[in-house]
Formats: sequence, C-alpha cells, structure tokens
Amino acid sequence: MVKSLVTVCVSACLLLSLNACTQDKDANMALASDKVEPAQTLRIAAAANLSDVLHHIIDSYKADNSSSAQNISGISDIEVTYASSGKLYAQIKAGAPYDIFLSANQDFPAKLADENLADTTNEERKLTKPFTYTRGQLALYSVIKPLNDFTPTSLDDVFTGADFTQDSKVAIANPNLAPYGAAAKAYLQSQSMYDTLSAQKRLIQAENIGQAFQYAHTGSVDYGFVAQSQLVAIKAKPEQFITLLPASYPAILQDGIIVNNTAPAADFTDYLRSKAGQQHFLQAGYLAVQ
Repeated sequence: MVKSLVTVCVSACLLLSLNACTQDKDANMALASDKVEPAQTLRIAAAANLSDVLHHIIDSYKADNSSSAQNISGISDIEVTYASSGKLYAQIKAGAPYDIFLSANQDFPAKLADENLADTTNEERKLTKPFTYTRGQLALYSVIKPLNDFTPTSLDDVFTGADFTQDSKVAIANPNLAPYGAAAKAYLQSQSMYDTLSAQKRLIQAENIGQAFQYAHTGSVDYGFVAQSQLVAIKAKPEQFITLLPASYPAILQDGIIVNNTAPAADFTDYLRSKAGQQHFLQAGYLAVQ
C-alpha cells in the first residue's frame, strides 16, 4: 500500500514537471515569434525611364537572395510605381508611403534631403543622403536618314551635310526640365550649332525625353537626341543611331534616396550599386557608376 502511494506521488510530480516545462517552452516560442520581424512589401517610386530595366534588376535581386543562405532581408514583395520624377517627388512630399525614390536626375533627391534636414517637426523620419545609381547615355536617332556614314567625332557633319536640308528638323527634350535635353543642348553648344539651329527654327522642343523619342521614332522629325536605353529597348538598327561620346556632354547622373530608412530598403539600394546591379544597367544602355 505504501509502495503504491509512493509510486502515485512520483508519477504526479513527473506529470507536473513535464507540464511546467511544456508551458515554459510554449511561452519561450511565443516570445521568440514576437521578436521575428514581419515580412515587408518594399515600395519603390521610380522614374519612367527605368521601366525597361528595373524589373530585370528586381527579378535578379530576388533570385540571388532566394538562392543564398540568407533571406531577402524580410522583403515579401516589391512594388514599383513609375511616373515622372517631378510627380513622384510631389507624392512623397504629400506623404506617399514609398521606401525608395529613384529619380531621373539628381535634383529631386537633393531637394528631398535638404527639405527633410530642415524639417524639425519630424524627427522620426530622417532621410538618408542621396546616392547615384546609374548614368545615362545620349544618342542621335533617325528612322529617315541613315547614320552609318558618321561617327561620334564627325557628328557635326550630320547638320552641315547635303542631307540636312532647309526642312530638316531635330527633336530635343526641354533643356530646362529634362536632363537629356540639357545634355543635348550642351553638346550642340560645344559644337557651336545650338544657336544656329535655334535661329533657323530647326529644333523641335519636346516636353521630355519620351516625347523626343516618339518624334524621331515616328518620323515626325528627321533626327532626335534620345536616350541610348530607349534604343536598346527597341533593338534599333546600327544605321539608325550614333551613341555620343560620354565626354562630349555633361554627365547624365540619376540619383536615388531612401525615404523609409529600413534594412530592406538599404539592402536593395546596395544591390542596385553592386556589380550585379550595374551589369543590368550596362546591358540596358546606361553607363555604370562606381
């Protein structure tokens, strides 16, 4: 009888100990799960000219991270909104929940950084410094008149040769608003042609580089100063364009800025500037940056 009672007591103690351990384990697992950061959707505001290349970079980024020992820094998905840099800048100023802003120029990210630095009312949302993620290339494009007889060093001959008649027109993006337009204007000025073409009303000013490309692509003008990336995207024929020497016009630098300073945002922007990210830009007609 005494032996049976002892056995029952020991069994009861063991059962209570096991139950206590189970409760402690469950509590520790719950505490650990509370510490795990939930996966985030990374939201990117991107200049319209990146629509042909950014999705390739995102796919490559996801593939590289999924095949590595580490996860994608807590990113569950990446959403991109494409628009003009000015429009995206206005949206961010109005409070749009973007994590990263990739502009077509350096001006808008710099403005955001300066304005944020001067804002003493929002200490919790301090933006990082702008960074350069790619450099554009300028090209002369024509679907009407072949350009295979010319080279970048003899490009001024295009506008002085017999094929350049009184009715010939040249499209250029608005130099006051578009980086590619400003670069084209600077190039023509360096060749002492800008004032002449303007006086002769040969220059057709487009609102942006997209419209300048459309003017040339549809044959509405004889020539158009366009982005090399636009020509790569359509697989333009070699005789249809000349890529200008990068040293012949001001660098067309595109800057970005992290709006929501998180680990996923920092990780993706690091990838943009990595060798793998820059290779995508090179293949798309841009120049790599250090």
